[in-house]
Amino acid sequence: MNSERIKILLARNGIFAALILLIAVFSILRPNFLSLGNGQSILLQAAELGLIAVPVAFLIMSGTIDLSVGSIASASAVTAGLVMSGTGSTALGLLVGVATGLVAGALNGFLVSYLGLNSFVVTLGGLSVWGGFALLLSGGNTIPRAELPEEFRTIGTMRIGPVPIQICLLVLVVLVGWYVLNRTRFGKEVKAIGGNERAASLMGVNVRRTRALLFVASGVFSALAGLLLSAKVQSANPNIGSGLELEALTVVLLGGVAFSGGIGRISGVLAGLLFFRVLRTGLVFLQASPFLQTILVGATLIVAVGLDRSVQKVIRSSWAKLGKEAIEEEEKEPDGRPDKGAP
Repeated sequence: MNSERIKILLARNGIFAALILLIAVFSILRPNFLSLGNGQSILLQAAELGLIAVPVAFLIMSGTIDLSVGSIASASAVTAGLVMSGTGSTALGLLVGVATGLVAGALNGFLVSYLGLNSFVVTLGGLSVWGGFALLLSGGNTIPRAELPEEFRTIGTMRIGPVPIQICLLVLVVLVGWYVLNRTRFGKEVKAIGGNERAASLMGVNVRRTRALLFVASGVFSALAGLLLSAKVQSANPNIGSGLELEALTVVLLGGVAFSGGIGRISGVLAGLLFFRVLRTGLVFLQASPFLQTILVGATLIVAVGLDRSVQKVIRSSWAKLGKEAIEEEEKEPDGRPDKGAP
């Protein structure tokens, strides 16, 4: 295999090797780390973050970003909790919670796609707006377990066969995300917009509508993540989604999605998600300080950004060399000597 192709292969799949190595290290340090129960626990803890990371990956591939996902999750959890506490209706509470995420996502999409505002600025503002909205509605207080319907609380422990519903939803979202990105026109349009927005527009892609839909999806899935978290802890906390935006961004960049847009794979995002959760779970097994874990989140994000730049540089350089080699090969005569008639 050509050395440049090997470089591309390693650059694109380094996260998978890193994940295997990390599991091996923790298994050596703590033999009970590698167990079926712990594996299920890691997936269960990764589920809500995964629901957010997949649509965030689509947004970054399209050349935009959403930093408000954690606050939207909090606001959705609080609105749903207040409705359920006041009416006793789980269905109505879930509907209001999802609607909150939909409205927040649609507002982000309108401001970025149709008014042309910078997505970083808009969603950074949304991080404060929706976080403050959750605190304002709840008065800064957690809606306790006793005020939530039993039907809602059972969602947190619901299973499909032996598998928790959160893991089932994570698998479903990953599969649907993979299919949409790789097998539909919409997925190709997302990458085209991120790669070259002007060229995509000239090819007939409705850039505004596509990005607006991505923001709506991000808001809805953030709401679902907030609701699942509330059901899991059996309370509605106005800070329940705090930090999820940085964790989602870390996972997506670790998974090989280019911060500049146009490049990314859902399988890589899943690997980045598992790497992140295995790392945090492993630190718990090693009884590391929770403050160290907080530092780790920021450090991992910095590393992910650095890796993103390095990986994209390697890939572009290798593809350029392969393209040059292909041109030189075409200019040769059948006997392998340079074609003197070639320019």
